Amino acid sequence: MEELSLQIVLLLLLFGFLAAFIDSVVGGGGLISTPALLFLGLPPAAALATNKLAGTMGVLTSTIRFVKSGKVDFRVVGKWFPFVFIGSLGGSITVHFLSSAFLKPVILILLVLVAIYTIFKKNWGTTSTYKPLSIKKLIFFTALIFIIGFYDGFLGAGTGSFILFAFLFMGFDFLQSAGSAKFLNFGSNLGALLVFLYFDSVVFSYGLIMGFAMIVGSFVGSNVALSKGVTYVRTLFILVTLSLISKNIFDYVNQYK
Repeated sequence: MEELSLQIVLLLLLFGFLAAFIDSVVGGGGLISTPALLFLGLPPAAALATNKLAGTMGVLTSTIRFVKSGKVDFRVVGKWFPFVFIGSLGGSITVHFLSSAFLKPVILILLVLVAIYTIFKKNWGTTSTYKPLSIKKLIFFTALIFIIGFYDGFLGAGTGSFILFAFLFMGFDFLQSAGSAKFLNFGSNLGALLVFLYFDSVVFSYGLIMGFAMIVGSFVGSNVALSKGVTYVRTLFILVTLSLISKNIFDYVNQYK
């Protein structure tokens, strides 16, 4: 591991903790961690890959915490783990050959729809109304999870939020959706990380330090979410979604300047 200055180490710890605190509940931590890695001098490809290493460490921590709290039903969500994992592998391989820029307008539209729906449907996700899926709905949801996994490997921003939103539509409450989303988000992060490792894109000196901070941030964030309940998770979800919308608008406008 290369020698890093104290300033860089402290910044990695600070931004890693903040990113994981948010990401542990509703996703969107990459809004903080990836720009931080770019600010510290990593090129874009290395920043994305290094963020996956740190993020995988953080997501695993929050997943374990949600599992221990009983908010993850493996009988329900376990069947989708292979699909989100394989989707992410495919997305991560594809992004090495195709530009992800053409997807950004589509993602912006989807995020706006997610925000509008969640804000105006005030009682949505306050209680669980989940029922076993019909064959058609099961096939549709499986395809959706695969696509989200592919998206995480291909572009990534907001993956946790999209998975959480999908589980809300299944009838889970916000806490159950957050726990289930973390479990599948770990699968998509792991798939993408394996591809980045294969292409030797990960900067371990940065990733492991930020990953340590993300473990702590994820533990604290998931505990706060479990103690504060559904209303807290819903509010944080809306704030992160609006932040993702702002970032996508900013990126989209800047590419034409």
